[in-house]
Amino acid sequence: MNTDTLYIIVPCFNEEDVIIETSDKLKEKMTELTGNGLISKKSRILFVDDGSKDDTWQIISDLHRRNSIYIGLRLAYNAGHQNAVLAGLQKASEFCDITITIDADLQQDVSAIDKFLEKYFEGNQIVYGVRNSRKTDAFLKKSFALLFYNTMNSFGAKTIKNHADYRLMSKPAVLALMQFKEVNLFLRGLIPLIGFKSDVVYFDVYNRFAGTSKYTFRKMVSLALNGITSFSIRPIRLIALMGICMFLLSVLTSIYFLVAFLQGLTVSGWASTIVSVWAIGGLQLFSIGVIGEYIGKTYLETKERPRFIVWEFLSESVD
Repeated sequence: MNTDTLYIIVPCFNEEDVIIETSDKLKEKMTELTGNGLISKKSRILFVDDGSKDDTWQIISDLHRRNSIYIGLRLAYNAGHQNAVLAGLQKASEFCDITITIDADLQQDVSAIDKFLEKYFEGNQIVYGVRNSRKTDAFLKKSFALLFYNTMNSFGAKTIKNHADYRLMSKPAVLALMQFKEVNLFLRGLIPLIGFKSDVVYFDVYNRFAGTSKYTFRKMVSLALNGITSFSIRPIRLIALMGICMFLLSVLTSIYFLVAFLQGLTVSGWASTIVSVWAIGGLQLFSIGVIGEYIGKTYLETKERPRFIVWEFLSESVD
């Protein structure tokens, strides 16, 4: 009989269409794990409402009133998926030994939780859920994800390919994560920096049960940019390298035009001049944009604003 307490953390944003089905699936799994003696009866399912505008919180409250296995954490505003996950981890670490984060849309295979716990009992403090394939993704999303992971790893971030935020973390791992104080969160790159013993579990991904995905293309691009600029200064170094290349090119071009002038050749020229102006101008604007991204992040970090604000916490049964 194992006495470790498990908290399954489910970040939610406008998930009224799926949360009932999700709660039933997770409760069924928790009952099975408890019955098999793998986890303590104090284990809970923690829904984190990330400032939803629909009836998500009302449903969470109703679930909590009917069964104390469901507890809820309500954020005061939409702090973003990464902050919602972090808020859940921080609160859960006060009560449990093990945390597992999973999305609310039922796309991630709930049965993989058994494998997560198996890896944990083998001594791993962090277990990453890695999807078997991306057959359920559209071509654009699949291509963007592949580009994203390759770019992140080439820039030095230790990301796990095809891993989102389906993972197990022990209490010591969560407490170690809380020591990272940056406001611009990218958990997929941050957690591997903890350095605890870890392993991987592969799982299947299904089509969304109901509703629409909250991860729009704009949010995916934003997450990618945040990840790249939060974990590497290589983009700035690339700008410096491009500057050197442009300087060398301009020197070679100047020599070419000087030789042509001395030989009395006519330099036809407005097309090449316009192209050069546009190329250099575009490079300068791009460089300013990248540098501005880093300056903006520095500005946000110096403000030391809270990552999220907790509005309400449902923990004790009101039955």
